Amino acid sequence: MTAISGWGRYPINDTEIIHPRTADAAQRATVQADQAVARGNGRAYGDAAVGVRQTIEMAQLNRIRAFDSRTGQLTVEAGLLLSDLIATFLPRGFFPYVVPGTSFITVGGAIASDVHGKNHHCEGGFGRYVEKILLVLPTAGMIEASREQHSDLFRATIGGMGLTGTILEATIRLRPVETGWISQRTIVADDLGAAIAALECSESATYSVAWIDCLARGARLGRSLIFLGEHAASHQLGERQFANRFPLRKPPISMPIDAPSFVLNHWTVAAFNELYFRAGARNGACTTLVPAHPYFFPLDALGNWNRIYGRRAFVEHQSVLPTKNAQATFVEMLGRIAKRGGASFLTVLKKLGAGSGYLSFPIPGYTLTLDFPIERDLFSFLDELDALVVAAGGRLYLAKDARQSRTTFEAGYSDLPFFSEIRRTVDPAGKLKSRLAERLWI
Repeated sequence: MTAISGWGRYPINDTEIIHPRTADAAQRATVQADQAVARGNGRAYGDAAVGVRQTIEMAQLNRIRAFDSRTGQLTVEAGLLLSDLIATFLPRGFFPYVVPGTSFITVGGAIASDVHGKNHHCEGGFGRYVEKILLVLPTAGMIEASREQHSDLFRATIGGMGLTGTILEATIRLRPVETGWISQRTIVADDLGAAIAALECSESATYSVAWIDCLARGARLGRSLIFLGEHAASHQLGERQFANRFPLRKPPISMPIDAPSFVLNHWTVAAFNELYFRAGARNGACTTLVPAHPYFFPLDALGNWNRIYGRRAFVEHQSVLPTKNAQATFVEMLGRIAKRGGASFLTVLKKLGAGSGYLSFPIPGYTLTLDFPIERDLFSFLDELDALVVAAGGRLYLAKDARQSRTTFEAGYSDLPFFSEIRRTVDPAGKLKSRLAERLWI
């Protein structure tokens, strides 16, 4: 048995890790599974990719199977990292339609979580661009699912957290792009209401995201920098950028050790937020060209950045609320955070549309992401935030969750009965079970 965790390094659980090197081996592992779940690169924050007894590590199934440059259709094995996909296809003029905040996730993980990016408000999530999935069921072996074939299973697998079967391969669509640069415009918002208004007025922008100073109080509560982006065309590049139309990702600087506990506290985060806000505000009047990697994946520049939180680890609280309730509820949440003095190292606000799967996280509205180092009173405080989310008709992101209750989960996911029925059909013996599924009784 091996002790493993998600990216937040909490909780840590023992599991037997299975390392299939071929599709046949992954099929055998799934059919013979004993309360198992597939795992990609371990970037789910909590316990979603940790099997109760077994964990099927898919990283070695990472080959590219086929690509059609006319349609942008790409068939890959589930263990391929988005970072490797981008490194291969961006210089050829193609980019994924949807990417989350890190490139170090697998294609299988992106499907299982139905990951969303900065463009969900207008272009949807990762699952929208999945054409078909080759899936191993615990009872029936390999099956191909799509919107036309086994459509309910297809919809349950997108966002289904690996609980319908093991994804072996997927065919997805890529977006044609002229360059690897993003044309970015920054809007300065003095408070949360101004930030939401700016995002509402920027719906025509392909990419939009707001960074929030979660420790600002009073009239400055929720002050933000909103970053809007578009894929830059060749004619928009200057001479220097044109000579490097597809800039490569710089190797990350690695965090070699766990940071001491005093590094992240109210005062250091407040100082960082002040400097970051001022620097962003200076760029508010101009449009700049930014390489795609730092625009989409800023934290990828620091390898093992989860070590910033030290040995105490951290949890992420990501909620989504309907538009009509979002501003008032988020004001209450941010007010409580500022009063508590908790230091959320990263606070992000995005506008979302509808999800693609039964358990997909997005609903039309706004999502707020908060990171917290684990402290003695943290979980009781997060229970308070959960209650606000439920009262506002929202829910929490399963790929980021490490501690929500079953009551909170069931209140947020109205399509759970449909998902559960499909899950019972494809896995009547309960061979697939993650720690998250056990905790939430999925």
